[in-house]
Amino acid sequence: MKNAEIYSTVRRNAHIILLLLLLCMGGTGVYAQSQYDTIRLGGVSDGNSIYPMVFLPESQHTAAYLDPEERVRRNRLRRDVFVAYPYAITAATILHNVDSTMDALDRRRDRRRYLREVDRQLDVAFKKPLKNLTISQGNVLVKLINRQTGKNCYSIIRELKSGFAAVVWQSVGVMFDNNLRRDYDPQGEDRELEQMVVALEASANYRYLLHLQNEMMKKVPTTASR
Repeated sequence: MKNAEIYSTVRRNAHIILLLLLLCMGGTGVYAQSQYDTIRLGGVSDGNSIYPMVFLPESQHTAAYLDPEERVRRNRLRRDVFVAYPYAITAATILHNVDSTMDALDRRRDRRRYLREVDRQLDVAFKKPLKNLTISQGNVLVKLINRQTGKNCYSIIRELKSGFAAVVWQSVGVMFDNNLRRDYDPQGEDRELEQMVVALEASANYRYLLHLQNEMMKKVPTTASR
């Protein structure tokens, strides 16, 4: 066959060759799609709809316009949240248990005895580590306890110890620019802190902090001596 005839034949059959290529590519695409459809993922159910859920690698993005001092301040606050948060969720768990037990106790004497025992247990488990917190971490902890429990620290101290103890600790707190009476304000003064906590709870670190909280709860003994 001459070259001109071969070229003419190829041109006439070009659309057939192109169709075969598209079919091959389409077949590969269908196969790849069927492979991806077999991957099992976690899911979140919302009514009649189910949405896939995956954990993505954690990343931090800081606005480029932040000056160095502001960047350092935000990083310090983020570090304080990371340190204080496990204590806050531990305190919330303990206070929930205290409230449940107190409701079940009828006699005032039994309530007082129970609160003294809880106070000794907490002292054994947390007195030393809490002493290692910085002033800024202590301030963040007070705010986060209020966030997790719905109660400010002044009212908590008054319930667990006495009104006099609450006044004393409030006076100490004021010396370190820490108002135990102030309520957590996620939409106002504590908006930046709230954003960091929400980001922490949505990250892989949150599961780590829950682990730390469980470990701290194990340190609370069932009985404690004076």
